[in-house]
Amino acid sequence: MSAWIDRIVHDFPVDLSHFWIACDPDDLLLDERILLSLRERGFEVLPFEDSIAFRTEYEERYRAAWDRGEDGSAKALILQLNGSDVNVLPWDYIRDGRQVRLGLADLFPKLSYSVIRRIGSEYHEALFAAHNRHGTHPLGESATKDFILTHIFRISPYLLNRPEDFWREVLRLHYRGSGLPDLLADHVSAILSETTLVDLPVAELLSSKSYMVRVVQDAWERFLGQYGVHSSRSSDAEPTEAFSAIAVPFEHPDVRMIVDTMFLEGTLQPVTIKGSPIGIPDWAKVGLISDPNALADLVRDGVTRISGELPSIDSSHRDWGDLARRLGEVIFRFHSLNASLADTVLKQVRQLQHEADERLKAWILNHFADLPSLPAAKAPVMVHHVPRFLALRRNAGEDRIALLVFDGLAMDQWIQIREYLTERVPGFAVEDGACFAWLPTLTSVSRQALFSGLKPREFAGSISTTSQEPLLWERFWQENGLRKPEIYYQKSLKRNAQLTELEDAISHPATKVAGIVVDMVDEIVHGAMLGKRGIAGQISAWCDTGFVEELFLMLARHGYQIYLTADHGNVEAEGIGRLNQGVVSEVRGERVRTYRSDALAESVPEGIDGFRFDIAGLPSDFLPLYAGTRGAFVPKGDQIVAHGGISVEEVIVPFVKITIKRST
Repeated sequence: MSAWIDRIVHDFPVDLSHFWIACDPDDLLLDERILLSLRERGFEVLPFEDSIAFRTEYEERYRAAWDRGEDGSAKALILQLNGSDVNVLPWDYIRDGRQVRLGLADLFPKLSYSVIRRIGSEYHEALFAAHNRHGTHPLGESATKDFILTHIFRISPYLLNRPEDFWREVLRLHYRGSGLPDLLADHVSAILSETTLVDLPVAELLSSKSYMVRVVQDAWERFLGQYGVHSSRSSDAEPTEAFSAIAVPFEHPDVRMIVDTMFLEGTLQPVTIKGSPIGIPDWAKVGLISDPNALADLVRDGVTRISGELPSIDSSHRDWGDLARRLGEVIFRFHSLNASLADTVLKQVRQLQHEADERLKAWILNHFADLPSLPAAKAPVMVHHVPRFLALRRNAGEDRIALLVFDGLAMDQWIQIREYLTERVPGFAVEDGACFAWLPTLTSVSRQALFSGLKPREFAGSISTTSQEPLLWERFWQENGLRKPEIYYQKSLKRNAQLTELEDAISHPATKVAGIVVDMVDEIVHGAMLGKRGIAGQISAWCDTGFVEELFLMLARHGYQIYLTADHGNVEAEGIGRLNQGVVSEVRGERVRTYRSDALAESVPEGIDGFRFDIAGLPSDFLPLYAGTRGAFVPKGDQIVAHGGISVEEVIVPFVKITIKRST
């Protein structure tokens, strides 16, 4: 156990009390490593967000058992209060609970609280070690920023005087998945404003990976133009883009090494050309596709690199989100190959998918219970965090918000749509992210959680249907200050003919939030006959109808901030045998079955490759049985595309913010 984790859990002695109240204004307990450590000691942490919901769960899962002398769901429960005033709690909680106070100001006394409270929790552990080792005297705001840059991000802005030094650090940061927090990016920008880098958008490049990728992609295509190589992207580029003249020193060895990796993993897209340009350096050919075999080589090299960097049992949810995006890029490229070339790399891709799924399954069995409680202020960790995150964005000034839920959209399929839009929509930009679907990855479970902002146990009465979604969406926003006429919901959107009616609704001045279900991908998946490769072809044809492009442009025209996500993804699976149980199973999915009692769940015939994984966030009488690995409860050997189970492609879905800069 690290010194940081030990310092936090030290305040909670084992067996001292059943019920604890943690005044935790900085959400220190809501870190997955802290939550896991506490759970291993017999504690569960439950944030106090809604008095009625907390009371229900507290009485049902904990207090009743303790009154009977039993452990219940856990030996002890910690009520996590995001504040310092316990008087907001019911009196019996204050009477019964043992109180503990936690805060960053007390844990980092030599650093500026106004700075460290704006640094992500993922850096607390390293910062605590650096503070204890190198913090010799109290530091002000500016000195605290320099301290964090030096000891956590390994950057000294005072040494970034040359373009090659700056770009090396920018690429290194984003390759490691740790762009600078806005506060620190602005600090570096202010320091560099008096150097030769003054004309660069320093803060944006350091803080936003998507912005950095757009700049580097644009610069790469202009770099190739020096050798007579031109792409469709470069010819269609919007001339008003602020980064259109930014040069990247690709020839520098440190820059070249990271750019090479970005091409291999799909972060940067190589330029397709005909023939072999004269004079182009050999190192630059990784960013070119001069023949179909080159793309197959990129897929093969990407698989090799990702295979050696798969997250482990101790990794964070952020590591898994990064892996899902990298894997999605490779799968997208794999499906772009013609059939004969795809066969040459099929075995490697399938092996990578299998290894990733097995590791994710082991990780989920250890960590999934902690995900629902993680904070959503910076980005949703799970789909039921999405409404709460959007409410925070409205409070931050985003007056009109559109949430597009592409039902059943896997990460590789989002990347396919993203690349289509990037090529055809001028000013199109994406802040890519990822979040976890609810288990089981069924529409009635995960999509309801997404629109309601609730855990599935909180809508137990409708868990087998989606009919209550409009009411749940409306209720959430009314509880967050909107009136009914300001809230819009529409499902089953997929064709151009429906866009006129949608525009009539979203263009109304009163409309502030729009929840829109686009279900074409899910419809394609359920009718798939040729696997995910065939689905990719159908998605391409759907995009060519102009529907997706016009949908985004329409929302942008009417001033909406656009967020896109999915309720679950989809995966190729193989039949392991039918479960012929009649009405015993409540939900009879192809990748999961659910039962209403332990006795029914145990009625599964021997020899079926399935496993149980019960989650506290599900109703107590909703018990899933998952098909093993990439199996499905269909006749043995049948090949299908399905969802409901536990795999990277089903569980980790895109959560992205989309902006479209319009020409002036």
